[in-house]
Amino acid sequence: MKGVRKTGVFIAVLVSTGATANPGYAQDAEHGKTIFKACAACHATDHANRVGPGLEGIIDRKAGTVPGFRYSDAMKQSGIVWDAKTLDAYLESPQKVVPGNKMTYAGVNNPTDRSDLVTYLATLK
Repeated sequence: MKGVRKTGVFIAVLVSTGATANPGYAQDAEHGKTIFKACAACHATDHANRVGPGLEGIIDRKAGTVPGFRYSDAMKQSGIVWDAKTLDAYLESPQKVVPGNKMTYAGVNNPTDRSDLVTYLATLK
């Protein structure tokens, strides 16, 4: 019984300190920057539009609103506001989150890579 109690306390401490896997809370933006290299073929880290929209200031931005970029109707009508949770889900499976969007990328399967990528994207202010 003591072991169960200690385990419960340990889990409570982990949860209260944020030490659980949680998109956007990874501490490795440098690793995320490395992951971003695959994205850089289509996306800029500033406001420049390429094949995809510029990603500067993506956190708290409404999807489908970068001036001058031709978004799909699906993206414009998604109602998404980008945060760590929505970016994590989208980067895992873009077509699942916004069916009919123009991004043909299959997604980032590794949760740590995705989390670090989201952390890096959050630095683009």
